[in-house]
Amino acid sequence: MTIYFYKVNEPYGCFSNFSPHGIAIGGENWQTVEHYYQAQKFIGTPDERSSLIIKAVPTPEQAAALGRDCRRQLRSNWEQIKVTVMREAVRQKFFTHQDIQAILLSTADLLIVEDSPNDYYWGCGETKTGANHLGKILMSVRAEIKSKL
Repeated sequence: MTIYFYKVNEPYGCFSNFSPHGIAIGGENWQTVEHYYQAQKFIGTPDERSSLIIKAVPTPEQAAALGRDCRRQLRSNWEQIKVTVMREAVRQKFFTHQDIQAILLSTADLLIVEDSPNDYYWGCGETKTGANHLGKILMSVRAEIKSKL
C-alpha cells in the first residue's frame, strides 16, 4: 500500500507543507514549512527583503506564489541546497508537533507520495513518475524518529 497526500483537508494532509503547523528554526518562528522554504530562496540576494514579505503573508498559498515569482533573484546555490532546506523544515515540523508525528509513525514502512498533479520534483506528477522528493524526506524523517524511540 502507498500513502498518497496532497491537500491539507484530505487524509494525511498534515504531510503537506501548507498544513498549519508552525516551526521554529534559527531563532525565528514560521507559520508553515511553506513560508520557511519559500523565504529561504532569497537569503543573501538583492531580493532578500522578499524573505520578510513571504514570512509575513497570512497564507502558505501566498508564500508559495511570492516564492515562485521569477522576477526575483534566487540564491546562486539554491538548486544545490533546496532539498536540505526542505528536509530541515519538515524534520522540525514533525519533531515539534507530537500529534502529526504520531500520524507519520502510523504509516509504518509504507511508501509516502506527494500526489501533486503538477509537481514532478517534490511530488509524483500527473503520470506518477515524478521524483517525489517530499515523500522521500517524510520517509527519512519517519525513520529518524523511529531510531530515537
